[in-house]
Amino acid sequence: MAFHGWPEEALEFYEGLEADNTKTYWTAHKHIYDEHVLAPMNELAEELGPQFGESKIFRPYRDVRFSKDKSPYKTAIGAVIGDIYVQLSANGLAAGNGMYGMAPDQLDRYREAVAGNRTGAELTGIVAGVRKHGIDVEGRDKLKRAPQGYPADHPRIELLRCKGLVAWREWQPEAWLGTAAAKKRLTDFIVHTSPLGEWLSANVGPSKLPPR
Repeated sequence: MAFHGWPEEALEFYEGLEADNTKTYWTAHKHIYDEHVLAPMNELAEELGPQFGESKIFRPYRDVRFSKDKSPYKTAIGAVIGDIYVQLSANGLAAGNGMYGMAPDQLDRYREAVAGNRTGAELTGIVAGVRKHGIDVEGRDKLKRAPQGYPADHPRIELLRCKGLVAWREWQPEAWLGTAAAKKRLTDFIVHTSPLGEWLSANVGPSKLPPR
């Protein structure tokens, strides 16, 4: 079936789950999740996949083994389509592109590229371009000071202090969310943020450290 957005029932499902995160609620409303939450996400992934890459939809169950919060279910559905993270919750739609966290070797390469005259200037221009479209570009777990080996007055100190870099956009629930226009919003986001993803891929890339 073609993607036609998420209906009001999807948002109501998550509003209810936030209020009653129990197996009883989940079991009673799972048909709503399957039809109005999961099915549209599958349809979206099938339509965007050929252009942007393989997709993965995350399981709705939380891993509570090491968490004080024992709520069994996630209050949002998340998926990765290509390199883009897509999320739907009671708060609306959200999308992200970038590297949320970097391994030590990735962080070294990132900082070297930010400090480099050509690559650093290129990233500054990319970030400015993404932000012109109303998309936030933020760093994760920013250091309070310059990283070791870099001057505190470096012209790109704000980027150097980041341990990750992500373009992020959130949309509040509106009528378009229940239509195919939701795909257009996400497609535009992917296009506008692709230069950031490409810069990170070219200058940082995957970690080369052995898995722990």
